[in-house]
Amino acid sequence: MPKRSTPHKEGTQRYLENCSFEVLCAHWFVKADWQVFTPLFDHGHHTDLLVSDGPNYFRIQVKTVENGSEKLELENKWANSDVHYVAVFAKNSTWGIVFPAFPEEKRKLKDTGGIKFDRNKTGSFMKAFHSLD
Repeated sequence: MPKRSTPHKEGTQRYLENCSFEVLCAHWFVKADWQVFTPLFDHGHHTDLLVSDGPNYFRIQVKTVENGSEKLELENKWANSDVHYVAVFAKNSTWGIVFPAFPEEKRKLKDTGGIKFDRNKTGSFMKAFHSLD
């Protein structure tokens, strides 16, 4: 059985783990019959995924947090961009929250107006996404 034997450079493991949540989101959208596009370069545009139901396109920013508390204050890293929705995943738990992008510099997760989902429950993310205004 092949086994990975070369070490990652510093920071690579964290980057790959964060990317895995973007891929997970893309998987859920594809499974729900959405078209999913990924930018070749994300710098400056703050769009991790571009999803379409056909006539409509939505920019999605995917974030991860180490602390799995909804009391956590989230920094707006998508300011002055055209991001429509943000999906936040708690790395040390199974929950996430998806919400419309907000304009303020910071906001507590519990005050985002978002819908919580369980990443281990089939359909939970898409149900939350479809519940957003």
